[in-house]
Amino acid sequence: MNYVKTAMLIAFMTALFMGVGFLIGGRGGMLIAFGVAVVMNLFSYWNADKLVLKMHGARQVDAQSAPGFYRMVEQLSQNAGLPMPKVYIMENDQPNAFATGRNPENAAVAATTGLLRQLDERELAGVMAHELAHVQNRDTLIMTITATLAGAISMLANFAFFFGGNRGNNPLGIIGMLAAMIVAPLAAMIVQMAISRTREYAADRRGAEISGDPLALASALQRIARGAEAIPNDNAERNPATAHMFIINPLNGQRMDSLFSTHPATANRIAALKEMASGMGGGSGLSSGRAAQDSIHKGGARVPTGAGRRGPWA
Repeated sequence: MNYVKTAMLIAFMTALFMGVGFLIGGRGGMLIAFGVAVVMNLFSYWNADKLVLKMHGARQVDAQSAPGFYRMVEQLSQNAGLPMPKVYIMENDQPNAFATGRNPENAAVAATTGLLRQLDERELAGVMAHELAHVQNRDTLIMTITATLAGAISMLANFAFFFGGNRGNNPLGIIGMLAAMIVAPLAAMIVQMAISRTREYAADRRGAEISGDPLALASALQRIARGAEAIPNDNAERNPATAHMFIINPLNGQRMDSLFSTHPATANRIAALKEMASGMGGGSGLSSGRAAQDSIHKGGARVPTGAGRRGPWA
């Protein structure tokens, strides 16, 4: 089903891209736009993950350089039935994380040093499980392609604004030019953001299933949202097209669950996770693996050792 959704999304965004080309340059512009869209999609499929990681200064770590963090991702990957992804750390004080890669076999997860310092074991596991859920749902491929095409549509719109396009080949005249400059980029942005928002809810749910601890993920979301409001992320500010990839919007602390928000309202996501935890009978603690073995019981609830500390992975 995810392959079908991806194909439909690519087809829609490509058609929109071609439509902008047609409005600017007629049939010739449409054919050129189609060729550009094909090249961009192929490039995004094979190289976008590397570019995103480089944009944010991510460095790869392994079991020797970051043993605790690496083993946690390894255990969560086993819980999810996923291949072990590459693991990266970004030198950034803002607590945040994202996943990238064209498929589970070529995936990567990245966390900031701020996230590793500020979250405890359960919260960090919830966040990384959320990112693995994006990998499992193939969201990373979908969002990379939509971001690429949405950026290209905006680029064409800017071209129409500054150069006016080829009005002789534009069958709709000034109306067509206005549509190319305003309506098409707006439609692309709406599609991109609406899909991103929907997939965050799905990743929250699946991530909570992978970690077995919806309340820990809810706590992490609240902590990350506060950190994103207070601590700037310079790399994200320089590359705003990647903002939708993070678990919480790194550009600002948006609270409104509006159509133009790259992420759902954090309060709504927390409420959904609490409802899920209630249905699971509380849902506190990792469900299996090393984290479960390292847990202790307090008042009947499973709590990992060190849950009361901040940042055991820094």
